Amino acid sequence: MNKQEKREGVISVIKYEGPNNVFAWKHPIEDFNTGSQLIVHESQEAVFYKDGKALDLFGSGRYTLETNNIPIMRESFKLPSNAETMFHAEVYFVNLTTQMGIKWGTDSKVRLFDPASGLHIEIGACGSFNLRVTNSRKFLVKVVGTTQGFTQNEVLNGDAVGFTTGAFKSLIMNRVKSNLARIIKEQNINILEVDEHLDELSVAMRDSINENLEDYGMIMPEFFITVIQTPDDDPNFRRLKQQFADKTLKVREEEVRQAEAEAAQKRKIVEAQTAAQLKMVGAQGDAEALKIKAQAEAEAYKMQAFAEAAEMQAKGYTYQQETARQVGLEAMQNGITGNGTGGGSGIGDLAGLGVTLGAMGGVMNMTREAMNPIMEGSTQVGAGFGAVVSGQVNDGWICPNCGAKGLTSRFCPDCGTPQPVKDNGWTCPSCGTSGIKSKFCPDCGTKKPEE
Repeated sequence: MNKQEKREGVISVIKYEGPNNVFAWKHPIEDFNTGSQLIVHESQEAVFYKDGKALDLFGSGRYTLETNNIPIMRESFKLPSNAETMFHAEVYFVNLTTQMGIKWGTDSKVRLFDPASGLHIEIGACGSFNLRVTNSRKFLVKVVGTTQGFTQNEVLNGDAVGFTTGAFKSLIMNRVKSNLARIIKEQNINILEVDEHLDELSVAMRDSINENLEDYGMIMPEFFITVIQTPDDDPNFRRLKQQFADKTLKVREEEVRQAEAEAAQKRKIVEAQTAAQLKMVGAQGDAEALKIKAQAEAEAYKMQAFAEAAEMQAKGYTYQQETARQVGLEAMQNGITGNGTGGGSGIGDLAGLGVTLGAMGGVMNMTREAMNPIMEGSTQVGAGFGAVVSGQVNDGWICPNCGAKGLTSRFCPDCGTPQPVKDNGWTCPSCGTSGIKSKFCPDCGTKKPEE
């Protein structure tokens, strides 16, 4: 607006010329000519008033005030259609941007009943909020009215705590005080941990305030509670803090004890499992060792049996013949005669050697067949057996411990057992017969003397 326009009170260009922290600004010139230019910036709206009545509303853009684009104004001012005419009107520019960082704070303490302790305490709160116009006509009619405009400072009168005449002071304070105490009580929020719940408290405050702001053509997009002021000097509050500290300490101690108990239990379980696994491994090792030992013994016995069988085959006799020979030798040593005569019990001795009655005949027959070539008609079966035994023993001795045969050394090469002392028999004191192996003398029947 140039000096001449200001002096004459008439303007040809109408645009916003106010500060930035405003919601609504009234243009100081109220007389305009048709053909004047109206400039509305982004995030703005312009509203013409006549006699207190809101007329046309213009969004962002550049407009030439003519009768064809201001129909409501034409009817109100009775403007001619083709002439440049001056008319009187009020123009308000409304800022639609979000005004941010408007500070607020409770003007007095909020009395609160803490459900956790049962104590009454007083708290305060402060923070900031953002505000935006959503309906220009409603906002101008219900908030701005006939004033020159509306700025951020007028929302809460510029003082976050000490305001007294702010337009929304009563609304915001009423909502904060009543809802803050109620929500803390309903949600059982511990006042000592209230900082953890600032987000949910802020959202609840915003929603409650917006229920009323809509009637004024405004909205509060964000509302922030940044500080909950607690009465640190209040004895009740100090007692509450001490109670909470004691309770927290006990809870932590109990958690530690429980954790230690669980750790000990887990350790016992692990130790038991480890011991069981070690025992199982040990048992498996013992079983495997026994298995290996048994397999080795079986293999050794098998190899020994194969070796003995090969030896018998090479010498020209069978296992049955060798068994008969051993029985015969044992019988000779115990004084058993071929015809059942002589010292000893005969049949009883064979039974003592483990020979059954059914097998005795076969054993005796096999023994006779084996000894016939040597006896050559001798009538003394006992003496003949002695000669045979003497001849065969000279070919080697049998280890009494491991059973190795044909040994010629003084000790068994397999187990180390020394060679038994050869029994030369006894001499009959009656007839002088020597080398007797039976219990009675075969010549005179004298009994073997007691040693």
